[in-house]
Amino acid sequence: MAPIGVGDSLPDGTVAWFDEKDELQKLSVHSLAAGKKVVLFGVPGAFTPTCSMQHVPGFIQNAEELKSKGVDEILLISVNDPFVMKAWAKTYPENKHVKFLADGSGAYTRALGLELDLSEKGLGTRSRRFALLVDDLKVKVANIEEGGQFTISGADEILKAL
Repeated sequence: MAPIGVGDSLPDGTVAWFDEKDELQKLSVHSLAAGKKVVLFGVPGAFTPTCSMQHVPGFIQNAEELKSKGVDEILLISVNDPFVMKAWAKTYPENKHVKFLADGSGAYTRALGLELDLSEKGLGTRSRRFALLVDDLKVKVANIEEGGQFTISGADEILKAL
């Protein structure tokens, strides 16, 4: 399947998230994105170096600016279980805006066409690193990295597009 791109509709799918009350929720992606401007960004894995030290912190640090430019939701997705995503989220106590969403089986990542086979590294099937700017379920910007790079999927590139 070809990766999602500009002009495509964001597919629906179910992800898991621990809400502010620490209750596990199963959410439809469309319930989070329909009628809104959202950033959906994906990483290969929780607690991995580039994801933890650069990618996620960039969106947390720039969340207020993204919101000031009309972004309603900032959604992080990773092929990890919801308990891992909850633990990872707690390592960013300053975070007020980024939702850490779990795609435990990778089904939603496959629906986006963004799966990445990292079996040789012992990680199984994960997600390519990416950032999508979506307006009412239509993809306006699709910054999808090649290989293990981190050059176009950061918050700064989404800010430039706004």
